[in-house]
Amino acid sequence: MKILSPAKVNLFLQVTGRRADGYHNLFSLMCPVGLYDSVTLDMSAGDIRLICSDPDVPLDESNLAYRAADRFMNQFAGRHDARRRGVKITIEKQIPVAAGLGGGSSNAAAVFLGLNRHFGRPFSMQELMDLGLEVGADVPFFIFGKPAIATGIGERLEPYRNLTPYYAVLIYPGIKVSTAEVYKNLDLGLTKCKKKLTKTLLEHRAFDAALHLCNDLELVVLSRFPEIIDAKRALLEQGAFGALMSGSGSTVFGLFNDPAAAQKAKYFLEKNTSWKLFFTRLIVDDGLCIQER
Repeated sequence: MKILSPAKVNLFLQVTGRRADGYHNLFSLMCPVGLYDSVTLDMSAGDIRLICSDPDVPLDESNLAYRAADRFMNQFAGRHDARRRGVKITIEKQIPVAAGLGGGSSNAAAVFLGLNRHFGRPFSMQELMDLGLEVGADVPFFIFGKPAIATGIGERLEPYRNLTPYYAVLIYPGIKVSTAEVYKNLDLGLTKCKKKLTKTLLEHRAFDAALHLCNDLELVVLSRFPEIIDAKRALLEQGAFGALMSGSGSTVFGLFNDPAAAQKAKYFLEKNTSWKLFFTRLIVDDGLCIQER
């Protein structure tokens, strides 16, 4: 079974407060984009094994896809009083690692959805999302698989249908950013996104990217990595009507109405920088594809 596992961008990310458990509450508009890893599941393995094309990706229990398989197999065996099964997971990476695009969480969601399909859908979507939350805060979104307003730590999801399928150019400047460190250094007194948009307003009108793009985590990352400012400026100079850092960074995306303009911008920036660039679009329907073999 082969699953195409998409990246995501945060079109809006407001940090609303710190929780007693150390996590932060969010209000975010999240959307899959057409940049995919490929996750293949081989059910002939006797235990959980992981292979990845990117040498920077861990192959042990610290990998979210591994943890997803482990959690699913334990839950499935316990529910059916059956022996624990194994799976070989092969990941072909296209999504940059530690880049604010959710690649690891997306891979974990692909494992949950693929295993659930293989075993005849023993778990409902809500049960899968609950299992996914035990693995990572963004995993439920990728199981959900479509644009959503996310609240709580990102696990409470409401579908968002008023989104234009803009074209996008992603710039990965080659910087790996620790999400935990970004939140640790966030000063809630300096956050600004609350002034841009409220949850009630977003629920009742279309998202206007030219007005509402905002990420409270940008200020922390910009102060440490000025390359993010350079990437945003470059995208705007090449015709993007809006540019923003995704998640905790370091990837920056620029939005375009015209695919030719987006491709032209990508071509120009590839020739003149050492950044890694991707041309894609926002996925406003279903962001995950499963192919049976």
